[in-house]
Amino acid sequence: MRRAYQFLKKKTFLKFLLLILGVLFAILFVKEFNTPEIKAKQKTQNKSTEIKKLIDKADLFFEKGQYQSAYHTYNEAIFLCKPIDNYVDDYVYALLSQANIQQNSSDFIACEESLTKILPYLKKTKKRSLTYNTYTILAYNYYFTYDNKNALLYHKKALKLASTSYKKAVILNDISLIYQNQGKYKEVVDLLEPLAIKKIKHKSDSQKTDNSYSLLLNSLGYCYYKTGNPKALDCIKKALEIQLRLNENFELVSTYNILSILYAEKDPKISKIYAEKQYDAACKVNSSSFKANALASLIEKSKGRELKKYSETYMKIIDSIINGRQQAQNQFSTIKYTSKIDKEENLKLKILKAENDIQIERQKNRNIISYVIIVFAIGLTIFLTIYLFLKRKKEKNIAVLESERRISKKLHDELANDVYETLAYAKNTDLEIEANKENFLINLDAIYARTRNISRENSVISTNENYPLALREMISDFKMPELNILLNGLDDISWNKIEKNKKIVLYRVLQELLFNMKKHSQATLVSIVFKRKAKNLTVLYTDNGNRFNGESLSIKTGLQNIESLIKTINGSFTFDNTIQKGFKLHFTFRF
Repeated sequence: MRRAYQFLKKKTFLKFLLLILGVLFAILFVKEFNTPEIKAKQKTQNKSTEIKKLIDKADLFFEKGQYQSAYHTYNEAIFLCKPIDNYVDDYVYALLSQANIQQNSSDFIACEESLTKILPYLKKTKKRSLTYNTYTILAYNYYFTYDNKNALLYHKKALKLASTSYKKAVILNDISLIYQNQGKYKEVVDLLEPLAIKKIKHKSDSQKTDNSYSLLLNSLGYCYYKTGNPKALDCIKKALEIQLRLNENFELVSTYNILSILYAEKDPKISKIYAEKQYDAACKVNSSSFKANALASLIEKSKGRELKKYSETYMKIIDSIINGRQQAQNQFSTIKYTSKIDKEENLKLKILKAENDIQIERQKNRNIISYVIIVFAIGLTIFLTIYLFLKRKKEKNIAVLESERRISKKLHDELANDVYETLAYAKNTDLEIEANKENFLINLDAIYARTRNISRENSVISTNENYPLALREMISDFKMPELNILLNGLDDISWNKIEKNKKIVLYRVLQELLFNMKKHSQATLVSIVFKRKAKNLTVLYTDNGNRFNGESLSIKTGLQNIESLIKTINGSFTFDNTIQKGFKLHFTFRF
């Protein structure tokens, strides 16, 4: 029995069995599958009208702010667009709308994934505006994730496609925000001064003209301030006047913030007044991130009870931001999962119906023996296929999933601990003492930085053609001015030939190594080399940090986690304990 079981597990036997059954099935049913009724059902139907109705319905949901319903309806339209080449414009528009919803929900990883699906079809679309909007949303996505280089690249691509002077002016103002992040204030002044003089108008909407002009004045006024130009205050006040007239609370948040900065040194009282107005405007638009930024400014300008009140409110908002983003991601993940299940069930129902119709005709020409042979053969094939597939998948992925849960739990526990300690510190410490206040602000900055990255660190790893980019970005996140990371051989590997679970393991192993290096070794140089030999991939990791002595529990646990991960993909793991300085290890697994 044991030998027979081992024989059944071999892929050669399974392929041979499937081949025989396929030939048998083809011989017995070739006539039935060529009946006129079946051919009629296989004809491609024009789905344009149905797709358009779904997109119009989704657009209506979007305009009303019902984003969950909009996302689900766009998903239905995307499903109907297959084959995509017949409905490129509708497919791109629906995916682009989903990406917009994901970006508005701060799910930047999912947004980039949706936009990446669009890129191969931009050359096929007939609408120039779709390409323009894709580049614009992609640029915003990179801007929100602090990738200024790629944000600038895609804004410039969108600029080439801008069809009106107004659109060009809007993009140039967006580019100025990137320059501000890079500290290029003189370049912003040179870019925006000509636009401020012209005041380029929207062709039909005067309110859009004034609103865009006020945003331009904001950017220009702030850069005047940074370059020491006395026109800064007049410029910002002019923007404020326009926004108050238009009742644009979103824009007022930014304007009040700039005014608070301008008055910070020469009149702290007025600076605080503007910070309070910034917070009031943020409350009116009900934006958690705007509220958090305004409260951070008020914390710096407050003392005593007022400081404690703002600090406690700030912590509550940070907690709500974390929960809200997680709920948004879970919400759209559930929609994706439900949509997938619905598609599979609909497909199964159609197949079952077709099979039932065919069986009615078959019963006239077939005997009981033929039915028994076919049913037994199909049942055996399905059973063997499902059994072997699920067994193999379960064995390979269970450890990877456990590791994912461990990493997520670790981040949550550490963040919760930091929040608790900071709150306790605020309650039990006199914050009017400058040293205590400074320490408290440092703790808040650390918590804010961690909450900003928690979504990305716990998100699903891209294992498609974008995997090398995702891996490179993860490694780059560990770079610091005092730390240089060298990558060699990453682009020489055929990543599309490697299984998904092995890519995830490789990603997590390198993430664990770099995390331990950053936390414990004080290294200044890290080298990661990828080598392919035959069907094996070897990764060599080296750093020049403090030598591992085996006594640190956290480092030891990290190595055990790495070894456990590598074993799940039948890889080998070697740690060099002979070197006098630094840390060196390599691991190998088959493609």
